[in-house]
Amino acid sequence: MNERHELLMAVDGMTCDGCVNAVRRIVHRLDPQAEVAVDLEHGRARILTRAQALEVADALDEGGYPARAMTM
Repeated sequence: MNERHELLMAVDGMTCDGCVNAVRRIVHRLDPQAEVAVDLEHGRARILTRAQALEVADALDEGGYPARAMTM
């Protein structure tokens, strides 16, 4: 399997802790071993995962949280 890498994603639509938990669940469906740190105030998620940025962004979009990769 691919090595894990760190992604920084801008995630729109998060307004509460329920949204934070939903974002974590969406990422964990792609990669159950992913580490997900969500910054609700700034609308970002730092993710250590084997999934590719486009896969994560697409899954979050489908879950109602439009996302895009950010540079670190």
